[in-house]
Amino acid sequence: MTSLPDGVEFRRLHIPASIHDDDAADFREMTRVRNLVYAEISGHDDHSMPADELLPNFQPDPAQVRLSWLVLLDGEAVGRIGLDLPQEDGARSGYWLVELLRSVWGRGIGRAAYALVEQTAREHGRTVLQSWAEHPAADGPHLEAPTGFGSVPHDHIARYFLASGHTLEQVERNSALDLTTAEPRLRALLAEAESASAGYRVVQWVLPTPDEFVDGMALMKERMVTDAPAAGLEFDEEKWDADRVRRYERTYLDAGRLLLITAAQHIDSGDLVAFNELAIGKDRTATTSQHDTLVVGTHRGHRLGMLVKCAGLLAWRDIAPASPRVLTYNAEENRPMLSINEAIGFVPVAYEGAWKKVLD
Repeated sequence: MTSLPDGVEFRRLHIPASIHDDDAADFREMTRVRNLVYAEISGHDDHSMPADELLPNFQPDPAQVRLSWLVLLDGEAVGRIGLDLPQEDGARSGYWLVELLRSVWGRGIGRAAYALVEQTAREHGRTVLQSWAEHPAADGPHLEAPTGFGSVPHDHIARYFLASGHTLEQVERNSALDLTTAEPRLRALLAEAESASAGYRVVQWVLPTPDEFVDGMALMKERMVTDAPAAGLEFDEEKWDADRVRRYERTYLDAGRLLLITAAQHIDSGDLVAFNELAIGKDRTATTSQHDTLVVGTHRGHRLGMLVKCAGLLAWRDIAPASPRVLTYNAEENRPMLSINEAIGFVPVAYEGAWKKVLD
């Protein structure tokens, strides 16, 4: 591995059983730095999470090995390093991050951190590395996505990825919806979607998922990897079953976070064929996150994406009435989903680059 700059330590992150345990200090520091880095990049705190809500995402999971390091400079936490390794049979990919406070940029810490990521990925037999990073809006030269949709500034972040041998594969749009003014538009769009979706009905629940829907959710979550636009990115196929659905739900339930699932059910077969997720932390006045949305390919063309999104957002006003807005992410080439979001009232607020390197 590349030698570390003077005063720098990469300390393997210990994952405590509870955020209140004596051995949780490093995890709390990692969370603090994470939140500071995201605020520096975005200019807001919408991506912030308390340490106790973040911790369940780091507990052991047979579907994924999550390796993390705390970056210290002269004993003070200044960043974090992460490498996620899916455990599917034949998995080739690793998903990584290096996040540093802006005050320590330019000291060689990022280069050394990436060297650790690549070395560790090779030791685990991975041949593809991929990462996502928000690029703040800026004038000047931009890098165009090879999909033909979207670009990111040729900024410090882009230069870091390029120097490590990565290529820009896709641009994702981060969009926001003002929940305080959206209701009339949502009701009109929901009525139109209901008229176009005869033969389907909406079913909704807050976690945990009712037993009767667990297998259907497993099938749809499995398809998120294969059905979403991936450009030149490579994703290992995932296998979901009822146990994996329940483990996924524990990351929300154990954190005290709330997740609403709105699904479309095909009436004749009883199959779940579309779904949308809305999530919020214990602070119900914070920003809402819209996570996965999927319409199964054989059931597209019935306005089911609009149906589940509008029904979910309208129900959300009763669940978290003080949440002011919703954030969501979509690939710039995913025009069907972006068109739905734009009709609802989502507007672009930021862009992320999706980066990839194939290891020799």
